This record gives sequence, structure tokens and C-alpha cells, in this order.
Amino acid sequence: MFRNKSGQKGFTLIELMIVIAIIGILAAIFIPRFSDYQVRTYNAAAASDVRNAYTAAQAYFADNPDGTPSLDDLKTYGFNQAKDVAVTTTITSGSGTITAKHNSTDSGVKEYTIDDKGTITPAE
Repeated sequence: MFRNKSGQKGFTLIELMIVIAIIGILAAIFIPRFSDYQVRTYNAAAASDVRNAYTAAQAYFADNPDGTPSLDDLKTYGFNQAKDVAVTTTITSGSGTITAKHNSTDSGVKEYTIDDKGTITPAE
């Protein structure tokens, strides 16, 4: 019923099991590294957003030196908020801070703050 014909080739069960074991080992190595890369990407998005909001705030204050910009005002001046990044502003009359943090629940995701001098500091 299941006879091999002469010249018929295929993989043995042992060969298939070895390939599956190798795939499992590679997955065990690279899945945790992928998670680390994902957290780094989230942090880079938050740091980028805080820098871009700062640049938009500088443009806002060029036109409104005594103003208090909201997030919507910063968007009018060119700030494009990244998806899933929460940005808050506490700026009055040219001084204050802007903070940004990705909404991910992964450990290692940091909140970034930029002050009125343009210095970005990650929260510990």
C-alpha cells in the first residue's frame, strides 16, 4: 500500500525533527532580542516626539513670545505626534517642559522630558 517506488526521494523523520529543533533554538534566541528592539523603537519614538514638539514650541514662541501653547497649537506649528506616544506640555511664557512616553506596557519604556534649553532627559 505505501511502498516506495524505485528512485523516490524524501526526508526522513530524523531529518525533519532536526530541522524543527534548529528552528526552535533560533526562535528561543531571537524572540527576546526582538522584544529589546521593540522597546528601543518605542523609546526612540518618544524621544523624537519630545524633540519635534520642542522645535514646534520654538516656532510658536517666535510668533507669540508671551503665549502658552497647547498641544494643538504645536501641531499647527508643524508637530506631528507619533502613534501611541502620549505628549504633555507645561509651557508658559517660553519656559517649562514637554514630556513624551510611548503607551506600551513593555518594561524598559521610558518617559522623556525636554526643558526650555533643549536638554532631553529620560526618566529613570
